[in-house]
Amino acid sequence: MIRNVEEGEKMIPESIESVTPAWLSEVLDSKIDAIHVTQIGEGVGLMGDIFRVELVSTDNELSSVVVKLPSSFESNREQGVALGMFEAEVKFYKELGPSAQAGLPKIYHAEIVSGTADFVIVMEDLSDMVMVAQREGMSADQARSAINVLGKIHSVWWNQMDQEIYDWIPSMVGPRIEFVTRSLSEMYPSFSENFGSYLSDEGLYLYELFSSNYLNVNKKLAGRSPWTLVHQDCRVENMLFDPDDPERVAVIDWQGIGRGPASYDLAYLLGGSMETDLRREHEERLVADYHEILVGEGISNYSHERLRQDYEISHLQGGLATAMFTAGSLNLNNERGVELVSTMVRRHAQAALDHNGIAILEEINKP
Repeated sequence: MIRNVEEGEKMIPESIESVTPAWLSEVLDSKIDAIHVTQIGEGVGLMGDIFRVELVSTDNELSSVVVKLPSSFESNREQGVALGMFEAEVKFYKELGPSAQAGLPKIYHAEIVSGTADFVIVMEDLSDMVMVAQREGMSADQARSAINVLGKIHSVWWNQMDQEIYDWIPSMVGPRIEFVTRSLSEMYPSFSENFGSYLSDEGLYLYELFSSNYLNVNKKLAGRSPWTLVHQDCRVENMLFDPDDPERVAVIDWQGIGRGPASYDLAYLLGGSMETDLRREHEERLVADYHEILVGEGISNYSHERLRQDYEISHLQGGLATAMFTAGSLNLNNERGVELVSTMVRRHAQAALDHNGIAILEEINKP
């Protein structure tokens, strides 16, 4: 079944069964004779179901595309709508993505029925690139490649987020963060019961403090540094790497975008997507490299020392929040999902502890 949308817009498939050669012919503006569909990334795109669609065509050079549709799980769809994530990703790809000169897949079609989970994204198939499993973590070289493209993306919207045209992007101190903070407080008891065994006593205490202070941490950072467009789920499984070209990295899953300091993404990426000992070994150099990338892209109003301070505080932001929120609210009905969340829970806690997290939270928490 195909859903009708606004006049002049291409229609939205209800499920992957509705992604037909006829529908793709209209979307790609060329005759598609047949297709072969394979689901990919199961357990990765928790808010969306992702499919590789091979194309048989006599007049289209494309051999395949990737189609993203809403999650098969109703609870995940409800969360995506409540947090505005589906709408944000479609709007990002349609309105903002073309300004980025690196790091994004080519988008052939993106559409949504506003206020619902009815959406579709048809994008470039990047199956020639590789995904690194969160549990394994990035190598130091992959981390350098990742921060290189991240710095270039951040620089495009650096210090521009106060413009009215970006008001639709959620703020790091806005209603979405208020909602998440309330949810984290409610989730902490079950989180502690289900995932406390993966943590030291110190790590669990950190999450207890954090669960009621996410918004307060964001407020602490909000006035310190220039804002940019942040991904807010910047982890290695939302990146693809070219094994033959270290400069080619693609960042995907832009449904959680926000306005805030760039350190949010940097701490989230390094804190959760590298094994702890490897992060500790290379972290100082990687943060310095990221700053050099910003300077190379023309950013002159942000010192390395300010970045280092922001980076320390940012380990108390997205990584901890995503680990808790995912553990407490999404359908994790497979072994891989539990492994993914427990890895995030453990690594982000240790990164925050390594950067004075408890002391920062206790200071923030003072009456």
